[in-house]
Amino acid sequence: MDARLLCLDARFVFPLLLGEEKGSELIRLYYDIGIAIMRKQRNEGWGNKTIDRLSFDLHTAFPEMKGFSPRNLLYMKQFAEAYVDHTISQQLVAKLPWGHNVILIDKLDSNEQRLWYAQKTIEHGWSRAVLIHQIKSGLHKRQGKAITNFKQTLPRSQSDLAQQALKDPYIFDFLTLSDDAVERDLEKGLIVHIRNFLLELGVGFAFIGSQYHIEVEGEDFYIDLLFYHVRLRCYVVIDLKMEQFKPEFAGKMNFYLSAMDEQLRQDGDNPSIGIILCKTRKKLIAEYALRNTSTPIGVSEYKLTRTIPTTLRNNLPSIEELEKELGK
Repeated sequence: MDARLLCLDARFVFPLLLGEEKGSELIRLYYDIGIAIMRKQRNEGWGNKTIDRLSFDLHTAFPEMKGFSPRNLLYMKQFAEAYVDHTISQQLVAKLPWGHNVILIDKLDSNEQRLWYAQKTIEHGWSRAVLIHQIKSGLHKRQGKAITNFKQTLPRSQSDLAQQALKDPYIFDFLTLSDDAVERDLEKGLIVHIRNFLLELGVGFAFIGSQYHIEVEGEDFYIDLLFYHVRLRCYVVIDLKMEQFKPEFAGKMNFYLSAMDEQLRQDGDNPSIGIILCKTRKKLIAEYALRNTSTPIGVSEYKLTRTIPTTLRNNLPSIEELEKELGK
């Protein structure tokens, strides 16, 4: 079998051999190989062992090039099968590195989902590790799903973007809390794992501080978490609640946002936005609570996927006990 008879387009092969590799050209080459394999298997009854032989022939024909392992050739075939009838899809995924495309093929079954994550990867510059994390967390199911009053309280140009900036639920699987933890424990955990927290919040959030102090008529108030969103150009106030959403939470957040806009908002800043993160929430109660509120507020749940029961936590050794046991 001559690998050069596999219909490899010299326009793509020769630049690669000369060290002028471009991402889109490599993806197009892999796509062409995948199409050729697919046709050969359909028309000539190629079996799986032929892939091994083809891998050897390609390495022999193009020794300067990498990426022709049997495993990678199978990915090329799957890649071609996924996008064979979708010209727009081909153009989109061609903008991604091959490793990202392998993840999309490997982790997702739906082209609609693949294209959604491809678009987000291009938009936000996700690494492969971040892409895998976002797929595992089911980001496409959560993005833009928070209950908000943004359409009523923000200009449309900002409300749509703000809606997409919020999720429901938020996944804090990097935290380990006991079942008797309080809001302050949750806040401390998020601060300790601020990098993971920012990743879960999404692109654009810049951390300002925790327990952010504001003073109103001589009285002190403290905001759990304060951020600035660089794309929305506004402050984002987060109030943490380790319980089910209650209507009075919206009133408290309305107060915080009014104070923030009065004391901190500068020329060029858009109205501040509030996010109430609750352990659980009932949709209709949250909608009623926000309906006639004048400031932009979103309500979302959060999920802690790893929780240590209090009884077990009390029986675990402390850091000091562990160090003593290890002779430190």
